[in-house]
Amino acid sequence: MTTLRSLIFNAFFFTWTALILLVHPLLLPLPRRFMQRLIRSWGQSTRAGMKAILGLGIEIRGLENIPQGQVIIASKHQSAWDTTAFHQIFDDPAYVLKKELLKVPLWGTCAKKCGALIVDRAAGARALKQMVQDAKAALNRGQTIIIFPEGTRVPPGEKLTYHPGAAAMYINTGAPVVPVAVNSGLFWGRRSFLKHPGAITLEFLPAIEPGLDRRAFMARLENDVETATARLEEEARARFPGL
Repeated sequence: MTTLRSLIFNAFFFTWTALILLVHPLLLPLPRRFMQRLIRSWGQSTRAGMKAILGLGIEIRGLENIPQGQVIIASKHQSAWDTTAFHQIFDDPAYVLKKELLKVPLWGTCAKKCGALIVDRAAGARALKQMVQDAKAALNRGQTIIIFPEGTRVPPGEKLTYHPGAAAMYINTGAPVVPVAVNSGLFWGRRSFLKHPGAITLEFLPAIEPGLDRRAFMARLENDVETATARLEEEARARFPGL
């Protein structure tokens, strides 16, 4: 049954995603908010399809931990689902993306129109400086910044080195950073055909307020995200033994 449901959902997801990408050029001349609404609709439809086809629900915790005003969200990244999640929570998110992703046909122009912060990792320190400038501009125009500190999807139970981008923005913008834990990879794994029923949990943790130095911030961020993520994974496996 899981295989059949996954087949139906994958057909739905990729077809719907392709249609959204084909429609999005019509919105390029319009203000950014129209593109954000289109992407939000894509995420909401994906969520509805997950529930109806896969029996996979979503639980969002800790919304009370998100401060008012300028804020940076630093999230664990386990699944393609994570890229849809924050469009359903924030009106105008700006994702931090590596430059290579702009080469994806259609998707790259959509991301740029939504105000994505593009990072050229080959540029080294110059890339960090540019990212900080772009982050300040995004925050000043009212966007919420979304960054995945490990830079890519990481399977449950694993972690990669946290990149310095989150610390650079934290120190130079003065905005609080909200760590986020998620267990999405248990249900929708990286490059996995199979999707499992259950409930993905995404949890906003207490904000890291401005004032820490770079080393203390990075230690706090990694500890908060990894500890909470391990807890959510353990909880999911207890609730859904088939994982």
